[in-house]
This record gives sequence, C-alpha cells and structure tokens, in this order.
Amino acid sequence: MAASRLDRLVARRGAYTRSQARELIRAGRVSVNGKRTTSADTKADEDSDIIAVDGKALSSEKYVYIMLNKPQGVISATEDKKDKTVLDIIDKKYKVCRLFPVGRLDKDTEGLVLLTNDGAFAHNSLSPKKHVEKRYIAYVTGDVNEETIKLFGQGIELKDFTTKPSTLIIKERGPDYTTAEIVISEGKFHQIKRMFEAVGCKIIYLKRTAFGEIELDGSLKSGEYRPLKDSELEYVKRISQGE
Repeated sequence: MAASRLDRLVARRGAYTRSQARELIRAGRVSVNGKRTTSADTKADEDSDIIAVDGKALSSEKYVYIMLNKPQGVISATEDKKDKTVLDIIDKKYKVCRLFPVGRLDKDTEGLVLLTNDGAFAHNSLSPKKHVEKRYIAYVTGDVNEETIKLFGQGIELKDFTTKPSTLIIKERGPDYTTAEIVISEGKFHQIKRMFEAVGCKIIYLKRTAFGEIELDGSLKSGEYRPLKDSELEYVKRISQGE
C-alpha cells in the first residue's frame, strides 16, 4: 500500500496547489472511494484508491505531459533570473507537478517543446542510443544545393565534433531564402545553425515541428500548449519503457 496524505494526492492528480487542495477538502468536495472527508491529512492509497472532486474522479496517472509551441525569446529551462522560461508561460497550477522541458530548444528557435515530470521518458528520449529524431523547418540564406544535402547526410564536421548523418530536404526556393526541412537525432547547442554556417549558409528562422512521433499541433498558436492526447501518450509509454 502506497499511502500518502490526501491533500498531496489531490494537488498532484488535479494540478492544484497544496493550499487549493486543502480548501477543497475542508469544503467537503473531495471523496475517497465514494466517501467524503474534510481532513487534509487523511491517508489514501495512491495506486488503488479512487479520489474525486465534486464527484469527478481525478486521474491516477503520476506523470504529466504537455505540448508547448514555444515562442522565440523564451528559454528551455525551469528558471532563469534574466529571461522568461517555458515554465513561466504555463499555468501556475502545474507548478506542483514539477515539470521540466525534455531537452532544449534554443532561445531564438520556436516550436515544439515537451514538458513533463517523467524522468524515464526524458532520459530515454535524449539518449544517443535511442536515436529519437527531431524535425525542423528553416528559412536559409545562401546556396542550399544537392552538395549541401549530401554533406548533411554524411555528417557535418564542426569545430568541436562531427554531427551524426541527418536529412535535409529542400521544400521551396524563394527570392530571398530557401525553405528546408531538417531531421536530426541530436540536439547540441545551436547545432542546426552551426551546420548551415559550416557550409556557407545562414538560418534566419528555425522552428521545431516534431519530436519523435509527436508532431506539433497546428492549431496551437505561439505560446499556447495542451496536454498530450491518448495517441501521443502511446508513443510516450513506449519510450518510457525503453522500447
């Protein structure tokens, strides 16, 4: 039996603060296995007991998974004294969940960031052994040609390391820049920008559109977010289990 205080379980399962959870309990709005209680220190089994608020059962899932469309100028960190972080633009009710970003997305790069409190998912997603691919759309100035595609496929030699082979697809050529899709299985600091610079090109816009099998929801505006859907959670489950 994994017994915990009721206020703690209500806070975690319902994404409330501890004080909000206590208020709900004192108001008689919380029940355990159908029986209402007004005591915050009531013990409940976090694995088997059914905890409900106003008759609606709270999810027994221990982990939270959020898809965020990160804006430019926001950093992928849990806190920072100077810049706004991805957690600063998430509702404060998630603070009790202790979320963190899975990997990093550069400050001036926008797009898909996953936030979670599932350490196994984050570890396996970022493990070089798992080869989880990330897809980006970039606007690039300079001559992006077949030779560029070949070099990306071989791996680009940078000052401090040689990148793993990646995929570069030219989507559209415009008068001012080329639109390209890039798929990499790494994610080092400014990696894609450095790769293009190494072949004489320059990125003027970069957006991540997919992380593994999870694609950025096109309905999410910059700065908006939502919990992952059941179909996306199936992928999370496989990664968390090391598949």
